[in-house]
Amino acid sequence: MKNLFIYFIAFLSISFKAKHTTEVFSITINVNNLRNSKGVVQFSIYNKEGSIPDEKYKNYYLIGTAHISNKTATITFDNLPKGWYAINILHDENENGKIDKGFILPKEGIGFSNYTTIGLTNRPKFSKAKFEVSSNINKEIKAIYF
Repeated sequence: MKNLFIYFIAFLSISFKAKHTTEVFSITINVNNLRNSKGVVQFSIYNKEGSIPDEKYKNYYLIGTAHISNKTATITFDNLPKGWYAINILHDENENGKIDKGFILPKEGIGFSNYTTIGLTNRPKFSKAKFEVSSNINKEIKAIYF
């Protein structure tokens, strides 16, 4: 019985150490120069190849919104393990949580990490939008309006 108790305590201490030795990091995302201060900015983080574009927001790893002040919005995502991530933003002017479209193109601003323009030959994909997180970082995302 005494040996069982010692093994149990040893197991707990190993488990406790393993959980607390994993490094986690933060990403602070800034979006400046929005066309107005209406609505919110929705921020989505992705961590898998093929996860973007994600027009219906079903493939994200984390999602959050931030209020807009002076045409700027900022959010911080904490506790991210080391890895590769991509960011998608939506200037959700009517706060309905989806990309509103005209005939084909979005009516509201969208943006992706590592993108300054989007077009037929420059469509969003994870492999181009991804960046490595191995420390706390700040990312600037450009809102693109059509």
